Amino acid sequence: MTKEIRTEAMNGWAMLLANFVLLFAGVGLIALSQGAGARIVSGILMDLLAVFLFFGFFTIQPNEARVLVLFGAYKGVVRDSGFWWANPLYSRSRGGAWVNEGGVTRLVGGQSMKISLRARNFECQKLKVNDKGGNPIEIAAVVVWRVEDAAQALFDVDHYDSYVQVQSETAVRHLASSYPYDHGEPGEITLRGGTDEISDKLRQELQERLTRAGVVVEDARLTHLAYAPEIAQAMLRRQQAEAVIAAREKLVAGAVGMVEMALKQLSERKIIELDDERRAAMVSNLLVVLCGETQAQPVLNAGTLYP
Repeated sequence: MTKEIRTEAMNGWAMLLANFVLLFAGVGLIALSQGAGARIVSGILMDLLAVFLFFGFFTIQPNEARVLVLFGAYKGVVRDSGFWWANPLYSRSRGGAWVNEGGVTRLVGGQSMKISLRARNFECQKLKVNDKGGNPIEIAAVVVWRVEDAAQALFDVDHYDSYVQVQSETAVRHLASSYPYDHGEPGEITLRGGTDEISDKLRQELQERLTRAGVVVEDARLTHLAYAPEIAQAMLRRQQAEAVIAAREKLVAGAVGMVEMALKQLSERKIIELDDERRAAMVSNLLVVLCGETQAQPVLNAGTLYP
C-alpha cells in the first residue's frame, strides 16, 4: 500500500518575484543587445525560462492536499495551505483517456492531483434486500467520510469517490442480510431495535473496506428502514395482532390481580361468606367486567343461585 510522504514546496511569492526579475532581465538584455546575436538569444532563453516557470505555481486551501508526481514517480504530498511553487513538470492530473464523442475529443476519467481532505456525506439510496430471515426490506444509510491518506486515495484505488460509493452500498447490503428486521432470537440484535449497535457495526465494516483507499469513516447511520411494499401490509397486520395480544395479556394480568384483591378483602372483613359456587360466579362476573372491550350492562339478580 502506498503511504503518504509529507513534503514542502517553495514559497510562491518569492518565486513570483524571481520570475518577474528573470522575465524583465531577459527583456532588458534584448533591448540592450545592440544587435549582438548572443545577447538576443540569451534574452529570449531567459524569457522562455521565465514563462515556463510560471506554470509551477499553485494554491492550496485549508483541508486540501496536492500530490506531486514527476514522470510517473511519486515525490510526496503538500498539505500546507497557501501560495506555492513546484517543478512545472509535476503532473496535474492522472488516469483517463481521450475519447472522441460527436466530433469532440475530451478527457474521460481523469483525476486531479489536488485532493480535498474535508468531510463529505454520501447518502446511499434505498436498497431492496432480504434480511436474515429472508424478508424483503428497504434500507438506506448516510456515511460521513474524509480522505486521510492522499497518496493511498490517488494510487491504491481507481477513483476513490466511486470506490466509497460502491463499497458503502455493498456494506449496507451485507449488514441488512446479517440481522433480522425486528423478530430475532432472544437477546439478538435487530435492525429495528438495535439502532446504535447497527450503526457501530456499519461504521466498522465500512472502515475495514475503505482503509485501502486511505479513507476514514467518521459516522454511518441508517436513514430509512421498512418492509418492502409487497409484504408491508401483512407485516403491519402481524404487528397489530402482536400489539393486541400484548395488551390483552397485560389486561388479564391486571384483572386477575383485582379479582384476587377483592376476594381477599371480602374474606378478611367478613362482609360475606362465599362458597365455591358463589366465588366462581363472582370471579366470572368481575373478569367479564374488567376484560370486556365494551362497557358491561348491570343485571340485578332478584333470585338466588340455589333452586
